[in-house]
Amino acid sequence: MRIFYGVQGTGNGHITRARVMAKELYKVGIDVDFQFTGRPFDKYFDMSVFNGHQLRHGLTFSVNKGQVSYLKTLLTSKPITFVKDVKKLDLKCYDLVISDFEPVTAWAAKTQGVPVLGIGHQYAFKHKIPREGSDPLAELVMKLYAPVDIGVGLHWHHFGQPVLPPIIEASDTAASAAIKNKIIVYLPFEDTQEVIALLSPFKNFEFHIYTPDVVPSSFDFIICKPLSREGFQQDLIDCAGIISNAGFELASEALQMGKKILAKPLHAQMEQISNAAALQQLGYGHVMYDLDTAVIDHWLHNAHAVQITYPNTAKILVEWLQAGMPEMTADYVENIWNTVDVLHVRH
Repeated sequence: MRIFYGVQGTGNGHITRARVMAKELYKVGIDVDFQFTGRPFDKYFDMSVFNGHQLRHGLTFSVNKGQVSYLKTLLTSKPITFVKDVKKLDLKCYDLVISDFEPVTAWAAKTQGVPVLGIGHQYAFKHKIPREGSDPLAELVMKLYAPVDIGVGLHWHHFGQPVLPPIIEASDTAASAAIKNKIIVYLPFEDTQEVIALLSPFKNFEFHIYTPDVVPSSFDFIICKPLSREGFQQDLIDCAGIISNAGFELASEALQMGKKILAKPLHAQMEQISNAAALQQLGYGHVMYDLDTAVIDHWLHNAHAVQITYPNTAKILVEWLQAGMPEMTADYVENIWNTVDVLHVRH
């Protein structure tokens, strides 16, 4: 089987998921080529696992001060480049195309009549899951951005729907390993200086801010670090919690490792607002809709966290691919979720 795998590179979550899938695909000898779009080429990092990959411009959403800007998105989208990329991508020698909400790959497959499978969190939204902040434009984007023939949605809980658990690296890290006052901060769409000012009153905690734009911190308990998959994972192992946007993949990793979560969804971004609603509904995390010192203070002094043992969803999906992608029956999905274990812990 030969697969072409397109990955949305705007956020690190899609790439993180692709790393896990790549390892499982390679293990069984599947020939797979990866393409990434959605960010400047020099902003990709830790990409060696993909054994070579293609980069294209693609489409991405522009964000200003924690809010999606549809006007700026329109002005920077480069539609002519997108159409050219779709036409240039020849997929006819592949048995299957997989898209993790990556539009160039999805549209190229559609126009060339190549079967396209969607794997990712966004494909869960075709089912009845927690949904907030929706509007006609958001619905249209979700439908047309990266269309697929079959969509396999991922979520933290099944909500009685045929979705699968998150795709994350297996972790043996115990929640008891946490340093109680160590907090990871990942708010890449916020102004880093504003974030530092926001955290400055909490001198009894140690904040590790991962940011695309590292700036000097005048506080010894607030440390700014460049984006790094390896460095981030090392800090995630022994932190007590994360303050982040409401992206799906990082919250999934935090839940598996038993880290408490404070999520700030991007304004006007339906997926993140819905993720925040799901975290609250499930009791898996806390939410702030604006940078709010009072909310952070309350969260920092709340010791409750949730640790969830998820199965190796990537391995399950690769086995499903090898079996010819049979229908995911209710019993099939239920058996997968029966292996999930939810534990409430305190730091």
